[in-house]
Amino acid sequence: MAAFGNGRRRSGRARRAGGSGRRDQAGGTGGVYAALDLGTNNCRLLVARPTREGFRVVDAFSRIVRLGEGLSVSGRLSDPAMARTLEALKVCATKIRRRGVTQVRAVATEACRQAENCDAFLSRVRQETGIELEIISQDEEARLAICGCAPLIDPGVPDILLFDIGGGSTEVCWLKATGSSGDRRLEAQDLSLFAWASVPIGVISMAERFGGVDLSPADYEAMIALMEDSIAEFAQNHDVRAAVADSKVQMLGTSGTVTTLAGVHLNLPRYDRSRVDGRYLEMDTVHKICGRIAGMSYGERAGHACIGEERADLVVAGCAILTALCRLWPAERLRVADRGLREGMLYTMIQGAPIQAAADPQGVRSGAGLAAPAAGDT
Repeated sequence: MAAFGNGRRRSGRARRAGGSGRRDQAGGTGGVYAALDLGTNNCRLLVARPTREGFRVVDAFSRIVRLGEGLSVSGRLSDPAMARTLEALKVCATKIRRRGVTQVRAVATEACRQAENCDAFLSRVRQETGIELEIISQDEEARLAICGCAPLIDPGVPDILLFDIGGGSTEVCWLKATGSSGDRRLEAQDLSLFAWASVPIGVISMAERFGGVDLSPADYEAMIALMEDSIAEFAQNHDVRAAVADSKVQMLGTSGTVTTLAGVHLNLPRYDRSRVDGRYLEMDTVHKICGRIAGMSYGERAGHACIGEERADLVVAGCAILTALCRLWPAERLRVADRGLREGMLYTMIQGAPIQAAADPQGVRSGAGLAAPAAGDT
């Protein structure tokens, strides 16, 4: 079977699947591009063509697969999780072929970084789907998310705090806008990565520790406290709070948690990306909606149009992580991004514009993650 993608732990270059390789007016090579992001919770694909403004999406796919289910306890990808993920990846492979994709990048994140049996899983993926997954590092994951979210950053505020709450980890990046972009929107080359942290706590691992069905207010506060403790080193090393207090920092969130929060706030009858992506939420609203969701029963969460059964046992964990970040850094408002790694991969494939590091970018790979639950833990 013909292979798509990069393969395990290679450099961040996309694999060419054919095409002439001529340059187009957008600055990339002519053809059709595909970006696949296999996370701990979701499998997502975008297929796009270059345009003068960046790219135009011609096909997309997203499915909750919970690849990291049980990983925090066993250290391995389970057979049911791998089977669900393979079915989703087969759909992606079919779309890639049907759209005549000429360049592909397919990445995997925290679940595959942690799993003992990841090599066997990647081999099976290649054999059954033709997709070669590249396991990217935490800092590469952060840089791609930054590239994807750059168009939503306000060029008038020089400091940016961007976070991505995933299934198995949470990335926090402190960015600085370099120079002036004039009237145009910011692009990746206008930003430098000043400091970042990767915390091995995400919605799946948090929910497996504390439970996701029946949660007490004490459980919710315990989740918040765990996240606060886990990000404490980054918060202590970088006085972001002082910059936030001076209204010099903008806050941008990209994850299913923040998009769900926006959908619940808007009381949408069904999730609508066009109404969520780029929306601002006042910080008081963020705390109120998080509290409202945390106070719902499992049935109420499952029955909500913007949460549903697939997220009902995970969304409270996401709200706890978000609340911890917002308590640490109480900006005036939060901007919601329904975009991230896939868009970042497309921008870098088409435009070749990496994020610049500061002279001495300061990263923290926190080890304060979630241990296997003790006896009696839920």
